[in-house]
Amino acid sequence: MCRPSATFAVWSSAWLNGAAASDDVLDALLAWGEAHDVVAADAAAAEAFELPLAFNRAATPVQLLMALRSQGAKSMRLVLPVPGDVRGLGGGGPFTEAALRAGDAVVLPELGYGIVPEPVAEGLMRWTVFSLVPLAAPPEYVALGEAEHGLTDAIRASAGALQTLNVASDRPGVRAELSAHLRSRPDVDWPAGTPGRSLRVLQRAEEISAILAIAETDDPGGALSASASNLRAQALRPLSDAVRIARCAAVNEAVRVFAEQTAREG
Repeated sequence: MCRPSATFAVWSSAWLNGAAASDDVLDALLAWGEAHDVVAADAAAAEAFELPLAFNRAATPVQLLMALRSQGAKSMRLVLPVPGDVRGLGGGGPFTEAALRAGDAVVLPELGYGIVPEPVAEGLMRWTVFSLVPLAAPPEYVALGEAEHGLTDAIRASAGALQTLNVASDRPGVRAELSAHLRSRPDVDWPAGTPGRSLRVLQRAEEISAILAIAETDDPGGALSASASNLRAQALRPLSDAVRIARCAAVNEAVRVFAEQTAREG
C-alpha cells in the first residue's frame, strides 16, 4: 500500500509551500493512525528540531512541521527500502536500520536528517527524526516518466515469466478478492495541486501492489511445489521493485512541483 511517509512528504511539502493548511496535513495523517507523536533519535536531531529524545514525553506533528519550516526545509524524498536495496538512506547507522524495519522513510537531503514512521501502539504512529550518516552520493533521481515505463515493462516481463513457469493459472473469485483487498487499505487523500501524472502512477502502483499481495500468497496461485513457488517469487520481484520505484518517483515529483510553484511565485 502507499506508505505513511508518502502521505507526510506530499502533504508537508504542500504546507511548506502554501498549498495546504496544517490541519489538512494532520487530517491526512489520520489515515495511518488515530494519534501521532514525534521524537528525536539523537541529540543533534533533538537540538535542531527542538524535539524530545525517545522515551521522553513526545512532541506533536505540528511541532515537527514548524521545525521543518524553521530549518528552511525545501525538499524531501520518499524512500521505500527493502533488504538488498537501501539506496537513498546514506551510509548505514540507526536511520538505515529503522527505515528498513519500517519499510519507508522521508529523507531531508539538504538538511541531513531523516524521518521514520512506526506504529508503536494500537492507533498510535510515532515519527522519529534521525541525523543522517553523510550520504556518499546524492539520492538517485528517477524521472516519473521513466518509472512509469519501467512499471509497464515489469508487468509484461512478470506476466511472461509466470506463463513460462505455468504458475499463472486462473484463480476463482480473483476480481472480488482484489476489490476486497483494495477496500481494506487506508483511504489516502492528496492535496489539491498534486500533479495528475503522479496521482495516476500512484493509483496504478496501488492496484498492482494489491495484485502482488494476492499472487504472493502460497495458495492457490498454481505453484505446485516449493521450487515452483520460489521461481514465482523471483518472477514477481522485478514487478515489486518497479512498484516501489514508481511510488517514490510519483511522490518525489509531487514534492518537486509544490516547491517549484513557490519558487516561481517568489
